[in-house]
Amino acid sequence: MLYRIYGPQHWWPGDTPWETCVGAVLTQNTSWSNVEMAISNLKRSRHLCPVKIRNMPLSKLEKAIHPSGFYRLKAQRLLAVTDWWLANVNDDKLHPKGKPLAFWRESILSVKGVGPETADCILLYSFNLPTFVIDAYTKRIMARHFGFKPNIDYHELQKYFMDNLPSDPKLFNEFHALFVRMAKEDCRKSACLKGCPFL
Repeated sequence: MLYRIYGPQHWWPGDTPWETCVGAVLTQNTSWSNVEMAISNLKRSRHLCPVKIRNMPLSKLEKAIHPSGFYRLKAQRLLAVTDWWLANVNDDKLHPKGKPLAFWRESILSVKGVGPETADCILLYSFNLPTFVIDAYTKRIMARHFGFKPNIDYHELQKYFMDNLPSDPKLFNEFHALFVRMAKEDCRKSACLKGCPFL
């Protein structure tokens, strides 16, 4: 139904797996428009690659990502993720090959400042691994329309989706993106608008 109403979402915005990863780190506690400005700054200065970010002076990195908010904290988190990327990714592919999702999820979650939502965004959208992303939008929709607790545990709600949907990263991608679209346009934080598909 949501796909019929909103159409394909073409998520996550990013020209490369690395750009998608940077976006997942910077989008914490801010709007996507602010992240786009920060990524544009990195592109404009030709620093949007892990090696160049790792070698940037910290003050220059902080200035570039300033629009994303909490720029000092996010610079440290981005550097930590950059170190993880340089140690585990070759040619935009995870190495060693053949390791299961659980291995990579534990690996990225060991990076300081990376929580479940950021980890799953990176694994799903950068590497096409079958993990379902839970965010505030998803929790809102599931609580408001399907009787779930508003403060449900991340992994409990994630398990619900992963147990009841085919293990397909393309499906997980589109499903999550459609929920985000619905929450932004029709299932608002204060109340649903008249066009909300689930009213």
